[in-house]
Amino acid sequence: MPRLKQVSRAEATSEVVTNTYDLLFGDRDPVAQPGTATGTNGDWWTVFANSPDILRHANQGFALYRSPDRKLDPVLRELAQTRAGWARGSQFVFSQHCKSLRGLKVSEERIASVPHWQVADCYDAQERAVLAYADCLVLQGGRTPETVFAALRAFLDDEQILELTYITTLYDMHAVMSRALRLEFDDRDDPIVEVAPPEDFSARDFLDTARRSD
Repeated sequence: MPRLKQVSRAEATSEVVTNTYDLLFGDRDPVAQPGTATGTNGDWWTVFANSPDILRHANQGFALYRSPDRKLDPVLRELAQTRAGWARGSQFVFSQHCKSLRGLKVSEERIASVPHWQVADCYDAQERAVLAYADCLVLQGGRTPETVFAALRAFLDDEQILELTYITTLYDMHAVMSRALRLEFDDRDDPIVEVAPPEDFSARDFLDTARRSD
C-alpha cells in the first residue's frame, strides 16, 4: 500500500482531481476499484490528489513533454526516461516507459538492452550519447564529462539538449517519489537486507577465521 492516503472520488473536491479521475478511470472510484489501462493500480494519481496543485503541475509536465512543440525525437526522450527509471531503481517508471518505447515501434532488442546499453550493439551513436547523458544526470547527479556533452552536440541543438535534460531529470524525480511513497510497482520492500547467519555463528568466530586465513 502507498505510504500516503489515497483520495477517493467522493473526497475529491478539486476539478483537476475529478477531471483526471474521469480521464483515467471513467466513472469508477479509483480507490475502491483500482486499475488503469496499463496494468498499474493507479495509486500514483490517487496519492498525488492529496495536493491538487501538485497534481495539476504534474499533469502540466506530462503535457509539456508530449507537446508537438517539442523538438526532441520522442524515441530519444523515451530511451532517457526508461534508463532513468532503471538507473534509479524504479520499477514503475522503467516499466511504464518500456511500454512507451514499444508504442513508438522501438524494437524489443533495444528495449530489453536499456539496462545494459553500454555493451549492446543495437543502438546508434546518437542513442548511445543520450543513454550516456541520462546516466550522467541520474547516476552522477549531473556530473557530465565534456566528451559526453560533445557527443550530444554532434546530434542535438541547444533546445533539444535542454528538453532532454529537463525531461530526464523530471522522471528521475518521479522515480524517486514513487519509491519513497511506495507507489504503483514500487510498492515493495527493499531487496537489500542482511541475510541471517547460521544459528551457531558468532562475529568472533568470523574474525578469528579471517585472521587465520591471512
